[in-house]
Amino acid sequence: MDDLLQTLQPLLRPAFTLLGSPITWTEVLAFVMAVWMVICNMRVHVLAWPLAIASSLLYFLLFWNGKLYGEASLQLLFAALAVWGWWQWLHGKGDDGQSLRVRRLSPRGLGAAVLLTLLAWPVLGLFLHHQTDSTVPFWDALPTVASVLGQWLLGRKYQENWSVWVLVNIVSVALFAYKGYWLTVVLYACFIPMSVAGWRAWQRQLAPQTAPA
Repeated sequence: MDDLLQTLQPLLRPAFTLLGSPITWTEVLAFVMAVWMVICNMRVHVLAWPLAIASSLLYFLLFWNGKLYGEASLQLLFAALAVWGWWQWLHGKGDDGQSLRVRRLSPRGLGAAVLLTLLAWPVLGLFLHHQTDSTVPFWDALPTVASVLGQWLLGRKYQENWSVWVLVNIVSVALFAYKGYWLTVVLYACFIPMSVAGWRAWQRQLAPQTAPA
């Protein structure tokens, strides 16, 4: 990994300084692609997925270099899930055998998703605490596990993905501010109202006759 970081060192050089912290070219490029991705997600446009892959790989580089190992590993998972989500939006089917459309989770499905996330959070936090030199293992773990849930919900076109992203974005703002990634703080702060707007946009796309899946 050190060899890879050395090879990609030009991307880790500062582009400018914000609030006393250097903003690298990696963070700038990831910022632009991530905003474009969310706009595409709001419009249910399939271009969101290749943008997600590119921004995730850039954020992996940024976070690993900053010793946010949970967030860094999450970006690789994001890239893999983006490939899956891309396929889902192009070829995936719902329970009725029809192409995926915007829909809602059933109360049972929502409860199971929340429970699994709450169970995974301390498990990952303990792993990061004992197996890495992360300075914020449990705060690193929370948005990591919640983001996995959000990505799965997004890939299957469940409207609830947007409420998960609101939580992830709020926690991430505090986490990245602590690490001095100020451009990414701005990005995730912008993601909060964008996630609310995404919820409303998908609300308008819900088929009136569709029962929760």
